[in-house]
Amino acid sequence: MAGLFCRFIGNLRLDLKRAHFIRGPGKPLRECRHLQKSHHTATQSSYWKLREDCLGPDGHESKYNLSWLAKNSYEEKRQSVVQPRILWNSDIYTNSKVPSANWDTFMSCDDEVRKFLQNYLLYGIAFVEDVPATVEATETVTQRISLIRETTYGKMWSFTSDFSRGDTAYSTLALDRHTDTSYLQEPCGIQVFHCLRHEGTGGRTLLVDGFYSAEKLLQRSPENFELLAQVPVRHEYIENTGNHQNHMIGIGPLLNVYPWNNEVYMIRYNNYDRSVINTVPRDVVKRWYVAHRELTTELRRPENELWVKLTPGKVIFIDNWRVMHGRESFTGLRQICGCYLTRDDVLSTARSLGLQA
Repeated sequence: MAGLFCRFIGNLRLDLKRAHFIRGPGKPLRECRHLQKSHHTATQSSYWKLREDCLGPDGHESKYNLSWLAKNSYEEKRQSVVQPRILWNSDIYTNSKVPSANWDTFMSCDDEVRKFLQNYLLYGIAFVEDVPATVEATETVTQRISLIRETTYGKMWSFTSDFSRGDTAYSTLALDRHTDTSYLQEPCGIQVFHCLRHEGTGGRTLLVDGFYSAEKLLQRSPENFELLAQVPVRHEYIENTGNHQNHMIGIGPLLNVYPWNNEVYMIRYNNYDRSVINTVPRDVVKRWYVAHRELTTELRRPENELWVKLTPGKVIFIDNWRVMHGRESFTGLRQICGCYLTRDDVLSTARSLGLQA
């Protein structure tokens, strides 16, 4: 059946193999031999019926309501967004005064979860306050909306600046904005952080809306936007410390877009893990670096930086396909716990609560 229903465009256009049914502005309806217009006398609603000679020898007859055809047409999808969102810089987000969820209410009330997920979908970040400052409570709050995605770091992780892993996160150094696990073929969808304690100074968390910067790039330099959306880039993670032996590679463009509406759905940006670029000719590599530099300049504008101080009890959920994170350097003992969540399960929970996701 899918092979027969090719497309639906204009006011009404159906292509069914050799037959067409077209209604244009001010034009009369014309009926082909493969389509029949029918009316429900009880409801007076119109639908189109695909006759058995279109559908095969089993005599099956399918009926499509006109509103369903319009809703599922290519033209409708081309002009609509898959995921409604609010693009933001620091001022936009701060002035929006997005509320945090409360731990007790979040754990007992679906409406609180729905509000939390709505904010997460719109802004790419969301907070739960008053969570007990333990790894166990952090795990419990994350499982309210999703399964935990286990990686080489385990399910739940808790770390300090002890350099126990081959990752700069296990240090006191400042970290520039980046998305995590760019070296996986499918980067983790959601990142969760909870600062269990900090006995020192500094350590604020940096957040940048990558989609906001990508939109600015598209407006100013559409050719550079297109280049970053087309050139596959290799990211690589090699670890050889103690009991941890890992070599992971993920390949994909920096910007991932839906081809039918050019909507960005994932940004893969990590200058720490980016490997050699040898998937395109040298002249394209040179142009790619120009495009990358222009996007980086936008990402590093001070007005696009949202700085948040994570404290015990404040859990942040970050859309790792959209919002970059980093941190300023710090002193003293700082213990962070968290995990990655499966993107599909978070979106499934949102849809089950009536949200567009």
